[in-house]
Amino acid sequence: MIKITFPDGSIREYQKGTNSMDIAKSISEGLARNVLIAKVNGKLQDLSLPINEDAAFELLTWKDKEGKSTMWHSSAHLMAEALEQLYPGIKLAIGPPIARGFYYDVDFCDYQISEKDLPKVEQKMKELAKQKLTFTRKEVSKSDAVSYFEKKEDPYKLELISELEDGNITFYTQGSFTDLCKGPHIPHTGHIKAIKLLSIAGAYWRGDEKKKQLTRIYGVSFPKKSELVEHLEILEEAKKRDHRKLGKELELFTFSQKVGQGLPLWLPNGTALRERLENFLKEAQKKAGYDQVITPHIGNKDLYVCSGHYEKYGEDSFQPIRTPDPNEEFYLKPMNCPHHCEIFKSKPRSYKDLPERFAEFGTVYRYEQSGELHGLTRVRGFTQDDAHIFCTQEQVKQEFMNVIDIVLYVFKTLDFKNFKAQISLRDLKDKSKYIGADNNWKKAEQAIIEAAEEKKLDTVVEYGEAAFYGPKLDFMVQDALGREWQLGTIQVDYNLPERFELEYTGKDNQKHRPVMIHRAPFGSMERFVAVLIEHCAGDFPLWLTAKQFVLLPISDNYNEYAEKISNLLNFSDIRGLVDDRSEKVGKKIRDAEMAKVPFMLIIGEKEVSSETVSVRKRGEGDLGTMCVSDFEKLVKKAVEKELSQEL
Repeated sequence: MIKITFPDGSIREYQKGTNSMDIAKSISEGLARNVLIAKVNGKLQDLSLPINEDAAFELLTWKDKEGKSTMWHSSAHLMAEALEQLYPGIKLAIGPPIARGFYYDVDFCDYQISEKDLPKVEQKMKELAKQKLTFTRKEVSKSDAVSYFEKKEDPYKLELISELEDGNITFYTQGSFTDLCKGPHIPHTGHIKAIKLLSIAGAYWRGDEKKKQLTRIYGVSFPKKSELVEHLEILEEAKKRDHRKLGKELELFTFSQKVGQGLPLWLPNGTALRERLENFLKEAQKKAGYDQVITPHIGNKDLYVCSGHYEKYGEDSFQPIRTPDPNEEFYLKPMNCPHHCEIFKSKPRSYKDLPERFAEFGTVYRYEQSGELHGLTRVRGFTQDDAHIFCTQEQVKQEFMNVIDIVLYVFKTLDFKNFKAQISLRDLKDKSKYIGADNNWKKAEQAIIEAAEEKKLDTVVEYGEAAFYGPKLDFMVQDALGREWQLGTIQVDYNLPERFELEYTGKDNQKHRPVMIHRAPFGSMERFVAVLIEHCAGDFPLWLTAKQFVLLPISDNYNEYAEKISNLLNFSDIRGLVDDRSEKVGKKIRDAEMAKVPFMLIIGEKEVSSETVSVRKRGEGDLGTMCVSDFEKLVKKAVEKELSQEL
């Protein structure tokens, strides 16, 4: 007999070799009908696999994140089967689940496929799903795997197999379709009730621009049609909120092919928005004891060799910048931290000086392939709200918690209410991706875990997500549509101080290494603004919006009075302008609504004679007539309320 321990701590005994589906049936038939996958000793596995030892055990359904991911993985296989039946001879590459759905990369050979063909593929998938085809796992030798895909003349699978070790290769079969896959999968295709193929895109094999471009088909599936309908409604709303669309409409930013792909140009409205965000954080940092620094946009290659960035990211950097001196080689700055290390090293430091907190809105540059660029969320030049804290070992946890306070302050002020803190640790099975000694990693990881616990954060642990130089706490934020974004990060680093030989003099008059904390509450200004635009659909908080009011004279006769009021308000730091176009006031109101201006001040004969303005608030309608000083108080009180969060 084996002992199975359930999430609630209860323990049951089962016959050795029993499988997860049998356990589900022993609990209830309803659970057995809905369970998709099992987690055995922390590892996902098929419900049909035997369990031969005592295990911590969990049954996962569609309600669980891993349950959704597994069904979307199986849906990718279902789509591949449908495609093979409709287009015989195609070559299949990879088909993973993604955050909201799945895709498969396909070489369609001589076939031509477009989005008008997707309904036909959907229909074939539905026909196959209704057959409740079982997903069957089979271990195969490397030679048999090669033989199978040589017969299919599939170069992509053969390339993948060449990188696998014999004895560690599995196939999955459902119906007439077999794929190279490590799994796991749902029990059968009958769980897939609703399917929608969303789009087609190009994708280079293995993300390499030098390799063949494949066709990527995106899709999503659900166990109920009602959930698919709801998801499609969210996608439609997401299109309306797309930061690229709203960025253009609100004149926030633009891109130019002549300037270069992935290099945003900030327009006056967007620049003003960025400056207000920067000033907001600079004020919070000033209160928290940070000093502003500025570093150059390039650095000597030796700087990044020393930090380890060249070894890890050198191939993904822009080409080196060479000077007339053959011994000099520079790179566009990919990170601010090596520069800040050199600032710390610029003079002797004592324990009395620590912690030192250097903050910089530093622009960095990383080469991203053109196919991976996406608006402001994936660019080649971006500005990090970066800071690095140099402190003693004893100060690490408190400094880490102080940074958490700043991140929470940012989220509360900008109305990001739903978030989780992801504790990102090393991949325990492959430590080659990281630098530094094990004992330093353990100390850094423990400090993060303890700080998160003391701050009572809702946390999840993800192995393999650490930075190459240290573990981190990543904040995963849900926007208004329930989509998850990674915003804000805090990292503990024992390694860069070692590599740069940073020192301070301790109380014992001996030299000691400081610990370094990296932190960026926004993450990057570009990505943060993109998420903020989509979160609030361009309706920015009053303190952030570029134009807080627009004056709308109902005829040219009142333009002079409107300009007078505009000057008074702007002098009081209330931002706005006069719409003096020769248009009807109804059209001016509609245009102001479209431009998401919070307040419209309408001026006619009555307002001029009484020295007032007629106030209309976007989304609420008329607020009545008031004097200018009362409107000024209204705006300032609203701004104060928005910024009332305490650090």
